[in-house]
Amino acid sequence: MAIDGLISLRSNVGPKQTADRLKSELETRGLTLFAQIDHAAGAAGAGLVLRTTELFLFGNAKGGTPLMQATQTIGIDLPLKALVWQDTSGDTWLSYNDPAWLAERHGVADTTQAVTAAMSALLGAIAKAVTSGGA
Repeated sequence: MAIDGLISLRSNVGPKQTADRLKSELETRGLTLFAQIDHAAGAAGAGLVLRTTELFLFGNAKGGTPLMQATQTIGIDLPLKALVWQDTSGDTWLSYNDPAWLAERHGVADTTQAVTAAMSALLGAIAKAVTSGGA
């Protein structure tokens, strides 16, 4: 499923295992995990209920810097983000913004095509590894 550059893949495992796999894949592929935000825990702290919703901010300078050299405004969308979330049916999903869409959004798609293609391929491979297979 893709909506305005947002790519979502259903995971074949639950939210905890999906999140653990994501952290492992990021590390294995040499990406830095800058932050992990548990929105459901934040909601619980405010006395509210929210299904699993966990945001990961990650990347590396070799990928992001060429995009920011093309246009610094893309820094609002970097580092990259991935969201592990659970829908009302209990299915777990992994969602992320396609880097090519981000470049289009900031008007540098033509000049950053090689970089965004590589980033998109890497994110696609990470997402497939994280969401495929069973326990």
